[in-house]
Amino acid sequence: MPCWGVLILRELLYLCKSNTKFRRFRDFPVVRGSQFPFPSQEERDFGQAHAAGSSSFSGSSAAARRPGSHWKRKMATAAATSASEAEAEPKAGPTAEGEEDDVKAARTRRKVLSRAVATATYKAVGPGWDQPEEGVSESDGDEEYAMASSAESSPGEYEWEYDEEEEKNQLEIERLEEQLSINVYDYNCHVDLIRLLRLEGELTKVRMARQKMSEIFPLTEELWLEWLHDEISMALDGLDREHVYDLFEKAVKDYICPNIWLEYGQYSVGGIGQKGGLEKVRSVFERALSSVGLHMTKGLAIWEAYREFESAIVEAARLEKVHSLFRRQLAIPLYDMEATFAEYEEWSEDPIPESVIQNYNKALQQLERYKPYEEALLQAEAPRLAEYQAYIDFEMKIGDPARVQLIFERALVENCLVPDLWIRYSQFLDRQLKVKDLVLSVHNRAIRNCPWTVALWSRYLLAMERHGVDHQVISVTFEKALSAGFIQATDYVEIWQAYLDYLRRRVDFKQDSSKELEELRSAFTRALEYLKQEVEERFNESGDPSCMIMQNWARIEARLCNNMQKARELWDSIMTKGNAKYANMWLEYYNLERAHGDTQHCRKALHRAVQCTSDYPEHVCEVLLTMERTEGTLEDWDIAVQKTETRLARVNEQRIKAAEKEAAFAQQEEEKAEQRKKARAEKKALKKKKKTRGADKHKAEEDDEKEWGDDEEEQPSKRRKVENSTSLAGEAQDLEAETGLFGKSAPVDVDPPSKQKERAAALKRDVPKVPHDSSKDSITVFVSNLPYSLGEPDVKLRPLFEACGEVAEIRPIFSNRGDFRGYCYVEFKEEKSALQALQLDRKTVEGRPMFVSPCVDKSKNPDFKVFRYSTALEKHKLFVSGLPFSCTKEELEEICKAHGTVKDIRLVTNRAGKPKGLAYVEYENESQASQAVLKMDGMTIKENVIKVAISNPPQRKVPEKPEARKTPGGAMVPRQIYGARGKGRTQLSLLPRALQRPSVTVAQAENGPAPQPAVTTSAATEAPKMSNADFAKLLLRK
Repeated sequence: MPCWGVLILRELLYLCKSNTKFRRFRDFPVVRGSQFPFPSQEERDFGQAHAAGSSSFSGSSAAARRPGSHWKRKMATAAATSASEAEAEPKAGPTAEGEEDDVKAARTRRKVLSRAVATATYKAVGPGWDQPEEGVSESDGDEEYAMASSAESSPGEYEWEYDEEEEKNQLEIERLEEQLSINVYDYNCHVDLIRLLRLEGELTKVRMARQKMSEIFPLTEELWLEWLHDEISMALDGLDREHVYDLFEKAVKDYICPNIWLEYGQYSVGGIGQKGGLEKVRSVFERALSSVGLHMTKGLAIWEAYREFESAIVEAARLEKVHSLFRRQLAIPLYDMEATFAEYEEWSEDPIPESVIQNYNKALQQLERYKPYEEALLQAEAPRLAEYQAYIDFEMKIGDPARVQLIFERALVENCLVPDLWIRYSQFLDRQLKVKDLVLSVHNRAIRNCPWTVALWSRYLLAMERHGVDHQVISVTFEKALSAGFIQATDYVEIWQAYLDYLRRRVDFKQDSSKELEELRSAFTRALEYLKQEVEERFNESGDPSCMIMQNWARIEARLCNNMQKARELWDSIMTKGNAKYANMWLEYYNLERAHGDTQHCRKALHRAVQCTSDYPEHVCEVLLTMERTEGTLEDWDIAVQKTETRLARVNEQRIKAAEKEAAFAQQEEEKAEQRKKARAEKKALKKKKKTRGADKHKAEEDDEKEWGDDEEEQPSKRRKVENSTSLAGEAQDLEAETGLFGKSAPVDVDPPSKQKERAAALKRDVPKVPHDSSKDSITVFVSNLPYSLGEPDVKLRPLFEACGEVAEIRPIFSNRGDFRGYCYVEFKEEKSALQALQLDRKTVEGRPMFVSPCVDKSKNPDFKVFRYSTALEKHKLFVSGLPFSCTKEELEEICKAHGTVKDIRLVTNRAGKPKGLAYVEYENESQASQAVLKMDGMTIKENVIKVAISNPPQRKVPEKPEARKTPGGAMVPRQIYGARGKGRTQLSLLPRALQRPSVTVAQAENGPAPQPAVTTSAATEAPKMSNADFAKLLLRK
């Protein structure tokens, strides 16, 4: 009678050799203490019938000669049955009218799936796939299949739906394939193509599509699991199993994925009957423990699966293996450790050793230290970068390399597009672990995730050189870096410099000539041509204005190759590229000549520097005189003195001319200012005369008014022609004064000037003034840039804003003549309604973009500005210029989405809503944006050549503070800012001269805060602002 171990091995052998679909380990519930799952009695009898003749699955039946045919027929039957069952589902009860389309779509999808499975089975097995197997009766499965076939061949059963859907999918597949032939780095295009090919049952094409995508991008856990499940389902023999093993090996290298490791271990159990199968399973589980066994939340599943496997094949000699797994697991801080310890106590017949209990207690203490960080990760939302950074800092302080590596890997699963995280991780591996395979693997994954980051490529080249990678491999990696699509010209200079440094370190300069030296020189030549042709054409700059690459080449030729002639030629090229005016460039060349050249060329270089330098000529002259003083002859000294004196005299003369020119310009400005001042004085005198003539009339009007506060000071105004007549223009007011005006007056008829004045005065008296309540700013929005021709603004704007919430009041602003000023205030009942109304910004109203901004008192917040778009560098956003004015948003989106996922497009318009030929295109990530720049820059749209670049708006110039000017008394008084023409008509001071007081300025300390003058209590408090009515009452008291 066989022992339990032999029976268990026989059952595992059945799992490997059975011709039915392999039931994987994940399909069985894993419970603490449960044994390895076994097949049912029916499956066991079927497997023993096949295994009775030979362990190599060599039966005399047709099914034995066609391994997997039984499963394929079952698969097709199950798919067809599921489709037929799905069709019967809606008959169970009445469906709502809105659900009919969903049911119909689901029915069509199941139909497509069943046909895809049948097509795949036919292609894989052949036309005889539906023949019955020997030894298996027709009733075993063919009745089911016949039912499914009959259901599928029912007359008129959605055949047209399937054909239409299939044709649509084929067209989409062709479009995606064409798109990938243009841009192979389109991630979303790869994903969509794989999905459609899988739906259509194109097994060969979907495998090739997945292979191509995995070569370019690291795949996510979901994509890998889907791929692995499909390949496992199609695996027929040992060769297919090896192919699945290779896929698992690739999958576990992209990211740390506990679920993939668990699938790998469970799948390897199915091959335990093959040669070396048991060792393979244990090797996979051990590697899984090394990779994710320390994962506090997901590592427990790996440990339990490994123990369940060992428990299933346990023998007397294997008991120690299970003991070892329990002890190893209890020494690691994992969630639910208490249950594992209790399970060990129940399983073990002997008492638990004291050392195991000590390790267990120590792990519990460590768990308490890790819990705050794990709980922070559980509570935060993805991608949880800040929480991972804190966790990494904590692990770095502890210093356990395995745990530091694990937390980095966990962080990168959710933050794979963060270059700084990859840099920090690779730097840790380079300095701490220094394991070749691990270090190079991480560097390779870093550039696949963030190919646009030049620092990752440079570090990868250094790591490969550090670990002795073949030169050909490094060169291929460098070529890939050049095609990565960097977003700045300086990035290309940096990657070229890193590669040239590597080539320089390969050269043995003790030899006069070598293959490596020639390769280095040719690389320098190619770098200069690449920067001039490729980079400069794309970015309009070479990225190397100081010619650092040429400088390094010159140093190598001079110091290491003793070839000063080549070095001088290089420096001559450097100077002709606009660097001859800088003193530091000449001194750099001079130092090179001093170290490796001769005195004659040093003197020649300094003489040229004296003539060409424009920034610091005194310094160059001093260096020349110092050299002649120590090394030159009397004749050399005289020549140097003469040249330096002549040059410095010329420089001083130029500086004097520049100063005179600047002084003349300043004098012209002062004269213009005096003329403006004189013109203002004359104008003021003229106004006084006019005011004196009409004093009697003004006095009569004031007597009728009774209160001065109800009247405003009337100013002479410019007259303008309106249909061959003149009308009186009211006094212009500031924005703060206009906030109280509302309502629209009747149109003014053309009357004689006297009647017009009377009508304007009556209008001023009739229009009530509503002061703006600043306490309601939080529930009010300011609406501007409205059409001046907008009739009844409150009526037309109310439906638009009521969609955001209940509107309390709309206050449009009108001029004194009743003309709409183009802006208004909208007051809501609730603050959330006002916040929601801000979303209406830039909405078109009668052909103009309406501006909606928060209501803010500019007197209290003078620096407040509303601009909803970022003005910083945004690497995922593009700036497009040169667009035709007729280009619409939809047309531009159609062009841009070919290079990635477009999140937003904004066409820039003027205040009238007319396009300016500019646009901002926001992509999903930096990689797509960089690829779009490469493909779209220089593209022609409607006969317009567009320019495309990464969005990096120039910094806005901050207006400088007005310079102080001296008064005749010598004191510095700050100059007031009134605009280009001084104090305007709308900026008249309303304070009578009798009440004006000279302002006292406090001199600010040169360093530190200004000293505070000692003032009395009454003087310290500033007098409150007074209205016009207050001034009137104050003067009337006199």
